[in-house]
Amino acid sequence: MRALYFGDNLDILREHVRDESVDLVYLDPPFNSKRDYNLLFKTPKGQNSDAQITAFEDSWHWGEQAETEYSEMLHQSNTEVAGMIEALRRFLGESDMLAYLTMMANRLIELRRVLKPTGSLYLHCDPTASHYLKIVLDAVFGPVNFRNEITWKRTFAHGNVGRNFGSIADILFYYTKTDEYVWNQPFSQLTAEEVDEKYPNVDPDGRRWQSVTLRNPGQRPNLHYPYTAANGITYHPHPNGWSCNLERMQKYDREGRLHFPTKSSGALRLKMYADDSQGERVQNIWNDIGPIGAQAAERLGYPTQKPLALLERIITASSNPGDIVLDPFCGCGTAVHAAEKLGRRWIGIDITHLAVSLIERRMKDAFPGITFEVHGTPKDHAGARNLAERDKYQFQFWALSLVNAQPYKSGKKGADGGTDGLIYFQDDKGAAKKIVVSVKGGESVTRTMIADLKNTVEREKAAIGLFVTLAPPTQPMITEAASAGFYESPLHGSFPKIQILTIEGLLDGREQPRYPDMARGAHTFRQAKREEEGTEQPKLLRE
Repeated sequence: MRALYFGDNLDILREHVRDESVDLVYLDPPFNSKRDYNLLFKTPKGQNSDAQITAFEDSWHWGEQAETEYSEMLHQSNTEVAGMIEALRRFLGESDMLAYLTMMANRLIELRRVLKPTGSLYLHCDPTASHYLKIVLDAVFGPVNFRNEITWKRTFAHGNVGRNFGSIADILFYYTKTDEYVWNQPFSQLTAEEVDEKYPNVDPDGRRWQSVTLRNPGQRPNLHYPYTAANGITYHPHPNGWSCNLERMQKYDREGRLHFPTKSSGALRLKMYADDSQGERVQNIWNDIGPIGAQAAERLGYPTQKPLALLERIITASSNPGDIVLDPFCGCGTAVHAAEKLGRRWIGIDITHLAVSLIERRMKDAFPGITFEVHGTPKDHAGARNLAERDKYQFQFWALSLVNAQPYKSGKKGADGGTDGLIYFQDDKGAAKKIVVSVKGGESVTRTMIADLKNTVEREKAAIGLFVTLAPPTQPMITEAASAGFYESPLHGSFPKIQILTIEGLLDGREQPRYPDMARGAHTFRQAKREEEGTEQPKLLRE
């Protein structure tokens, strides 16, 4: 299964994901941070473009929807969760935080339902609501199934803090459905400096080693025996016994891996070689996976993008090849990317077409030839009309993705001057040229709209204007567009200055925008790096 869904994850989970069908859930939901997360795009020459939009608004308010979900919560079968949310309502009142927690609780119930008995869930959050989310998770999964609280150092410094400590870490809550969960111990490889520090001893052949105890951590009477080593000295164990049986001790001795004490009172110890070590066992403080740098190859431009290494560690630890990984707040698709890279199947869900279109492109760029299903996006004219009627802003984002345009500003924020999207291309001597895109999802369109687009093209000093329409164009519109003439490219020929494209024609492939050097035109987001074929599970080495 490789499936990407557009829509509300609560509805999609209930309608499309079977009971106990998922092996691992990773979710990085909004944090109720009261922030808008913006995207700032780049031109082909690397400068900031005019396209800055709001990817999503991380704020919640108590209202009709929250009241509906709260009422639904009280009537579902998990009485522990219902009781917890009731208690939180008495404490928090009908607040923004309660609206957020109610939203999360309903979804966590569904996520537990779809998990296999061997499954695990990682919830990624920050201190804004982590203390409340931990309580909700305990109610959903049971306190006995809490495994750990992981602190990920997501950045190195935060200078603009005023009278406070810098906030440089996120929290990941790790829960399982039962105590029969999948676990593959992850290791972090040491740096050269750490190897020198932790393995201070050097054999004549140059191998570095440290000595570790042969004392058993618990009482083991069956491992309590005297041992006469190859040096002729007999050693006696700690009262707890040795950490291995006689056969294993003799093997260590033959291999020269026993470290004999220099004093008669010293204890026999074991040589642990650096080159035999898998690294250090990963603990619950993750400071070896840094943030994505501004110029990093994996950076796509999505404001909350997480490093691939972070998801690779989680997926490697809590799933096996062929397992299904689910991310219900998919964002830019890092979890599904990591799942595909590690040979897992995956399900991604997001409520914005901006995210869905980004993930589609990301997966096709990273894994050429990949096939996966996309659900919830319009496949025909009727589906497009339905989306336009339900949510004109999501329709606009989706329509822009059909022509590979960058959204311009936010559809919910003020006037856009007649521009809904932008495309950049390089022409002739490599200069960046701009195309403005206007999207119309109404039942009727007029010649005046084309005249307005012509004016916008002139005002913005754009090369070309694209008019993307759900309704069929009229003959006066076609005539008006033709009157704009052509954009002349010495190297690539002539292109209509105003182009009318229908949603139906874009969907069935009959129509496409025409402009110079389309193959090198700027994408909405940066192109994802192609993954090498046959990628093996990484050790997640420290940089």
